[in-house]
Amino acid sequence: MSEAPKVAVPPRTGGVLSLSIKEKAGLFAAYMPFVKGGGIFIPTAKPYSIGDEVFMLLQLMEDPAKIAVSGKVVWITPPGSHGNRTQGVGVQFSENEAGQQARAKIEGLLGGALQSSRTTHTM
Repeated sequence: MSEAPKVAVPPRTGGVLSLSIKEKAGLFAAYMPFVKGGGIFIPTAKPYSIGDEVFMLLQLMEDPAKIAVSGKVVWITPPGSHGNRTQGVGVQFSENEAGQQARAKIEGLLGGALQSSRTTHTM
């Protein structure tokens, strides 16, 4: 009996995620500089899978403007994780202009804090 051919399943789309960060410490904890192109951790109880495509609206610090950026899920922290880590997903910014702008904005706000060894939501 032969096996059925394997079919590549395209990533599902995960809807819109919204994140508002008011303080530099919160931004430091959420930012994922180790992800190629940058990424951000978003607390959520909604189930996602690695590779899911999502759209984010980010409001950072005192800036009233929201940054609209797409990306894909590259990290999942499930409920009840070791060390009481916050449940949520890490999303890699898309490689387009919006993703580059989001990364530049976050890194500009964090400045020298990026070199800190403090723990974050993911590491």
